[in-house]
Amino acid sequence: MDVIKLAKENEDLCIEMRRELHKIPELELELPKTVKYVKSKLDEFGIKYTEMINGNALVANIYGDSEGKCLAIRADMDALPIQEETGLPFASTHKGKMHACGHDSHTAIALTAAKILNENRDKLKGVVKFIFKPRVEVTGGAKPMIEEGCLENPKVDHIIGMHGGWLSDIPHGKIGFKDNELMASMDIFSIKVKGKGGHGANPQNAIDPIIISAEILMGLQKIISREIAPVDSGLVSVCKIEGGYTQNIIPNEVNMLGTARALDEDIRDKIEKRISEIAEGIAKTYGASAETFYERFYPVLKNDPEFNSFVKENTRKIFPDDIFELEKPTMGGEDMAFYLKEVPGTFLFLSNLKEAADGEKYSNHNPKFDLDESLFYKGVSIFLKTAFEFLS
Repeated sequence: MDVIKLAKENEDLCIEMRRELHKIPELELELPKTVKYVKSKLDEFGIKYTEMINGNALVANIYGDSEGKCLAIRADMDALPIQEETGLPFASTHKGKMHACGHDSHTAIALTAAKILNENRDKLKGVVKFIFKPRVEVTGGAKPMIEEGCLENPKVDHIIGMHGGWLSDIPHGKIGFKDNELMASMDIFSIKVKGKGGHGANPQNAIDPIIISAEILMGLQKIISREIAPVDSGLVSVCKIEGGYTQNIIPNEVNMLGTARALDEDIRDKIEKRISEIAEGIAKTYGASAETFYERFYPVLKNDPEFNSFVKENTRKIFPDDIFELEKPTMGGEDMAFYLKEVPGTFLFLSNLKEAADGEKYSNHNPKFDLDESLFYKGVSIFLKTAFEFLS
């Protein structure tokens, strides 16, 4: 089966679908136009599907001619709250929303693979399940889909997902693979520091939450630099501090917001525990108080070494010069991690950032982000090769 030939024959369709999706970016769990478009293409291809999460997610099953295993292929559909600045003729028509992370291409690539696999059902022994999901950004749509049974009926044996665009250390056009830990856990924390307001000229009569917040911020950094072994990975970033009114008023409180990440669940536990202990301890020292709220979002994303090797070696057969072995994981988070906690699978990267008119390549989450559409066929080919070999 010449999967590259099949992918190239459908390349124009893949690019067209990506552009149509790019025009209609939607956020989080409200994707009515996006889902309507995906459903229209599945209907056109003659592929049956079921809806989940109040109609904002889809699961489509393609059954082969005989019984066998079930392979899931995951694609994300949501966009970001960014005003697009690409100047593309197919730029976002939704103000303040943009597909700035490649999810439009992921969906188009998966739809293209679904069309081709459905046309070649006689060559499959088992089922290919396509999971079109919302809300990768923020809290994740994988968990509610799992709770609604997306990995059941038929039960998924292995799963594969792919992300395009943003890994700068992978050469252009190459495909990045890594065993075990690939992406970090992703959690959010907030700290409310409560002091005592007063006049800026008389700080001795106040309990200044701004100064206390500064000490808390520095204390949090010592979790990473002094409480976690240098050979282990963890991250605590305070990304928002809000408080105060004007130049001569010490406020009553300051609010801090940040993210915590780790590549090991034990380290994740330690970071969560120490954030609240440090914040509350420092605040108490100065006569203030601190309320910490910590919420876990994505677990550590771990690829199954055996299946990762299976996908990598089959990819090597069709793209022998394009395999890139990632030595280190990334501290970015992904809700693909929820699926990989339930079933063995792999998540890989396609390096396909497009150079802008000014000669720069703008990474994911940038308002000038764009993708090299001439490489989409590689993603389609990998999904096809994996499915045909896994269900042979």
